[in-house]
Amino acid sequence: MSQKLRITVWNEFRHEKESEIVRSVYPNGIHTAIGEGLGADFEVSYATLDEPEHGLTEEKLNNTDVLIWWGHKAHGDVQDEIVERVHQRVLHGMGLIVLHSGHFSKIFKKLMGTGCDLKWREADEKERIWVVSPGHPIVEGIGEYIELPAEEMYGEHFDIPQPDELIMVSWFEGGEVFRSGCTFHRGQGKIFYFRPGHETYSTYYNEQVRRVIRNAAQWAAPTTREYPKYGNHKPLEAIKGKANA
Repeated sequence: MSQKLRITVWNEFRHEKESEIVRSVYPNGIHTAIGEGLGADFEVSYATLDEPEHGLTEEKLNNTDVLIWWGHKAHGDVQDEIVERVHQRVLHGMGLIVLHSGHFSKIFKKLMGTGCDLKWREADEKERIWVVSPGHPIVEGIGEYIELPAEEMYGEHFDIPQPDELIMVSWFEGGEVFRSGCTFHRGQGKIFYFRPGHETYSTYYNEQVRRVIRNAAQWAAPTTREYPKYGNHKPLEAIKGKANA
């Protein structure tokens, strides 16, 4: 592993090309805003849907410590071969941060093993994201809550497995609540789902949101432990029993 953690920010990069509203908020792409928010402590690179192999070649993933994923309107366009490639890298220790509508991405659904569906509404309503695990490193430097003046609503029930850790819970002006910050472990990989970030809002310029993503990247970093050995295994000591036929 290099001195700096190697972060790849993946984005469909379709909304910004097709919508003037989204382009006005994120003129250089949502991925660029997320990457700039990480700061200088990381080695940041980018990948997008319409690149060959969606920008996620084997070489690229093998040189990625943490992958950040934003997707929305084109989940079905992601090739299953690439999804499996990312899946294997997570099992082998690469960290994964899934943002907002990435809850419906092929890779998140594959890792969760559930439908990952939820309620939603676009009504420019206030979101208050409460920290419910204040000692967790992902919310280091965050106060009791993050308040966003306007966001898309996501509401329960969120069809995911029981999280390993519930870090944040959202309340919306319309009355719903949502599990907005959840961690999971799959194989040797660590996964963090973080809810906010609809494409028409400037959420990824919010410093507290950026701080959570930075913290999550540090938390999700792979360890240096070797991948476990599986399959048939010779005994470590002589077996004093009946010889195998």
